Amino acid sequence: MTDKSKYVRFDWAIKRILRDKANKEVLEGLITVLLGEAVTITEILESASNKDRLEDKTNRVDVKAKTAAGEYIIVEVQLTKERDFFQRILFGTATSVIEQIGIAQQYSVIKKIYSINILYFDFGAGDDYAYHGVTTFRGMTKKDSVLKLNTESERKYIRKTTARMTMPEEVFPEYFLLLVSHFNEVARTPIEEWMEYLKDAVIRDDTTTPGLQAAREKLAYMSMTEQEQREYREYMVSVHAARDAWETLRDESRAEGLAEGLAEGKAKGLAEGLAEGKAKGLAEGKAKGLAEGLIKGEAKGVEKNKRENALKMKADNMPIELIAKYTGLTAEEIAAL
Repeated sequence: MTDKSKYVRFDWAIKRILRDKANKEVLEGLITVLLGEAVTITEILESASNKDRLEDKTNRVDVKAKTAAGEYIIVEVQLTKERDFFQRILFGTATSVIEQIGIAQQYSVIKKIYSINILYFDFGAGDDYAYHGVTTFRGMTKKDSVLKLNTESERKYIRKTTARMTMPEEVFPEYFLLLVSHFNEVARTPIEEWMEYLKDAVIRDDTTTPGLQAAREKLAYMSMTEQEQREYREYMVSVHAARDAWETLRDESRAEGLAEGLAEGKAKGLAEGLAEGKAKGLAEGKAKGLAEGLIKGEAKGVEKNKRENALKMKADNMPIELIAKYTGLTAEEIAAL
């Protein structure tokens, strides 16, 4: 392993290592950086929404924890795109509320929930790599008016208070979205150091960022057993293969749609200006030529993706036979990279 990959990736760690309360300092650090205040985890919880499915390499993995303040933290990692992503994270927080209240209990038992979502795929359109969402109540006629609570009874079950007023948003779940693939900064701040680790598994030797000091000790590749190292390599091969397959399918679908659209447009334009028989012949010829050109271009793109993925796997010291299996390249082609 090179210096830049001597720590295992977070998505692997949260499956195999960070569910152990003995390793809670890593998660505590990430949550502390996001919330801007020290957080202590007292329990790592198990629920219907976070069962460990080790065979699932492409879906989400998540951990649910309870803090010393009685609040709940849901940390989810997802590797591939999901159409109903927002509905799913809403379901996760709603399920946590239901689990808290049980049967015939008062609503006052409901504690604050933080939903932290680490996404290893492109999502949405925005200039940032980290987003924070809260629920606020704004005036409908006076747009600058934000509802605040200013009596003791109103504030009774609210988490934080100011000298005179409290924000209702302190009751409702808060959501954090960390878009790993969007991060391209030089890491200078704690959140940037965390994003650097999430993306490239890099942790600075002199880091003082909460959680990353513990990660240097607990998530070091060389400290794992030979079996764990082998499972980690196989996991990374699977991740690369699944991502390559998804990107190839997406690109092929895009190329096919483009070819069909161009062919249809050309045919329609020619048909309007020429006789039906002549237009039909020209349209078919144009469509065939465009389609063949796009297919050839796509084939080159797929081959390029295979070689790029093979280079990444080779850099991670993955076995040649596994790289060949998941990329379709021969051992000779891989050795020549």
